[in-house]
Amino acid sequence: MLAIAPILFVLTWSTGFIVARAMVPHAAPELILTSRMLLSAALLGGLAAIARESLPRGRRLALHLLAGALLNGVYLCTSWWAIQRGMPAGIMSLLGALQPLVVAIASFGLLGERLAGRAWAGLGIGLLGVVLVLAPLLMRGGHISVPLFVAVGAVASILAMAAGTMIQRGSISGDPMRVSGAVQNIGGAGVAALATVLLGDYRWDGALALWLGLGWSVLGLSVGALSLLVWMTRHQGATRVSALLLLVPPLAAVEAWILFGERLVPMQLAGFALALGGVLLARLKTTPQPSSSCT
Repeated sequence: MLAIAPILFVLTWSTGFIVARAMVPHAAPELILTSRMLLSAALLGGLAAIARESLPRGRRLALHLLAGALLNGVYLCTSWWAIQRGMPAGIMSLLGALQPLVVAIASFGLLGERLAGRAWAGLGIGLLGVVLVLAPLLMRGGHISVPLFVAVGAVASILAMAAGTMIQRGSISGDPMRVSGAVQNIGGAGVAALATVLLGDYRWDGALALWLGLGWSVLGLSVGALSLLVWMTRHQGATRVSALLLLVPPLAAVEAWILFGERLVPMQLAGFALALGGVLLARLKTTPQPSSSCT
């Protein structure tokens, strides 16, 4: 499971922007996210009840709700909101690629995780690969003018995702996955529902693409990918798992090429190779050297 989980996570998580692109013309983004998280909470809660997993209480319950509000709610709602208000999806993806560096620095400073030099080098190489993948898209767009409050919101979404990832490594890391996912989706749904009310956008045309996208968002993204993210964070460490996010923008570009005919240039293919190499380097485990003793 440890070997296949990263592959499944990256392949699934990379479809997020693809699904959003198909769904947003048919409904308000915040309403989509509210529906997605409530359905995910109901599904995971039902599975937790069948497995007789007990609901966390007290401080642990509050931490689960906070992690869900940050990881599911603030991150998704704010990033979709920023894109809807002029933030190019390519730049949003590039900002998302900074999240592993944020997590690495925070893990080093707050959790005491020691990173080998090659892990830092891998993160840097992977980030360079992401820039190469997105550079043609950004250059094609010419001059981009984004309001300051939108840019601040986009950066806040990345910080929220990093914070939600860090919380998973704390005292809640031993709680069962299904009940954890249910509670965290409730926390995220609260943020999305509040955003829906504040923005007052209730569009929902009921198109087939909308329902299919919602089904995949619940089963593939919220239940599948986010559960894998939490599971890997608990077992592999926040920094090693976050490094996988460097592969998401390049892979999304490849998927957009396959599904929507968006053109890929050699620079982007080279960037994808760099991103993959950087992630592999960052995720290598350091083999402890046996200590020598004098006789």
